[in-house]
Amino acid sequence: MFSGLSALVVEDVTDGGEAVVVTARTREDAVPCPVCGTSSAKVHGYHRRTVADVPVDGRPVVVRLRVRRLVCPVLACRRQTFREQIAGLLERHQRRTVRLAWQISQVARELCGRAAARLAGLLAVPVSRSTALRHLRRLPLPPHAVPRVIGVDDFALRRRHRYATIITDAETGRRVAVLPDREAATLESWLREHPGVEVVCRDGSATYAEAVRRALPDAVQVSDRWHLWRNLCDKVLLEGRAHAGCWATINPPRPGGVHEQNTRERWNKVHGLLKQGVGLLACSRRLGLALNTVKRYARMPEPQALRIVPTYRSTLVDPYRDHLRARRAADPAAPVTHLLREIRELGYSGSANLLVRYLNQGRAEGDRPVTTSRHASRLLLTNPDDLRPKETALLEEIAAACPEMTALADLVRSFAALLKPVAGNDAKLTEWIAAARAVDLPHLRSLTNGLEIDRAAVDAGLTLPYHNGRTEGVNTRTKRIMRQMHGRASFGLLRHRILLP
Repeated sequence: MFSGLSALVVEDVTDGGEAVVVTARTREDAVPCPVCGTSSAKVHGYHRRTVADVPVDGRPVVVRLRVRRLVCPVLACRRQTFREQIAGLLERHQRRTVRLAWQISQVARELCGRAAARLAGLLAVPVSRSTALRHLRRLPLPPHAVPRVIGVDDFALRRRHRYATIITDAETGRRVAVLPDREAATLESWLREHPGVEVVCRDGSATYAEAVRRALPDAVQVSDRWHLWRNLCDKVLLEGRAHAGCWATINPPRPGGVHEQNTRERWNKVHGLLKQGVGLLACSRRLGLALNTVKRYARMPEPQALRIVPTYRSTLVDPYRDHLRARRAADPAAPVTHLLREIRELGYSGSANLLVRYLNQGRAEGDRPVTTSRHASRLLLTNPDDLRPKETALLEEIAAACPEMTALADLVRSFAALLKPVAGNDAKLTEWIAAARAVDLPHLRSLTNGLEIDRAAVDAGLTLPYHNGRTEGVNTRTKRIMRQMHGRASFGLLRHRILLP
């Protein structure tokens, strides 16, 4: 039970009510002088120390320890007497044993101040939040050499106001450094102070790119493939919205709502002014619409339906949808009571109200739900092998709606093939950019312009195996740490917790 106190001579263990009291003394061995190192066992006097140890049986343990003050045998030593220390058990000036302090440090490392103090109290180790933070700050940061391949990314200290930069080992995910902002000068200074970096993985940030170019002109910059795909997803969604007038005809007919009527009216007003020679900015001012909204309507060849898919949860009626659809097609006036009796014979265990609500919502009608721009773009961006047969058929109809949508589907598939890094992808990217610019897809053309601006890093991202995925994982862990701290702690404490292994 008290094996951690084996370096002492335990004289007595008593029940102190709320705590277990251990009376102990040090062994009568010779101890080296902390100044000259000469061993001595000559006692000058005794001192009492009261320290806390790990709890036993849910109660705190108090160790009342008698230590010796010894006389140094070297007359020329600066320390004539010294108090003996118990290595591995008790440190100088501490009132907790080493193992108890380690336990508090580990709790504070995971939960920080207030939460650590609450949990420690439940574990019969009462400490304040300030004490927990002191133990946390005492944990040493591991010394590591600067890695050859690093990942650089930013995270929000206060969203849209303050940001910081985190640097990781892109090959192992180890945290290397945390910088207080995301300015180019700060990252440049750190790179100059830590030579040895050969490859830098980053997102499309021009700030980080400029800092790396100035500090490490010979380093290889790698654009993260996830961010390249995310940029393509955004452009595909915009193109899908712009061409919704082409593929929206595949939706089953239904009466237009208020939102759809407003969309048609705005489209007519915008195109009426454009035919009169009015500019986009003037249209925006006359109609009281945002300039981007006017541009979106101007790109539409036909008024967009903007139909929204109802978000229904699965119900007990879903397995009998085909039966209900066939019965209502054969007899539209079939009473609900007859339908309820029929599906109950098939195994339906729900209520009549659930069936009535299901039918009133129109969920038993139509071959598929109404398709939206977001749903269409998701089908275009999903791996064809992961689509269900109904989704595959719907994707084929969307892609065949107009030549631009057909070209967009082909470009998405060819770009997805480039995301597996192999040699020669840089030449294929040149062909892809030429094909994208040859089609009337303005949003995708803006993506190609951005790729050309950062072409060297994009080529490295498509041909080299390095990426920023582990850095993004560290950022996810950082967000959890920040939620625990609730914005109360300083940047120094946040940095310490991030860098702890």
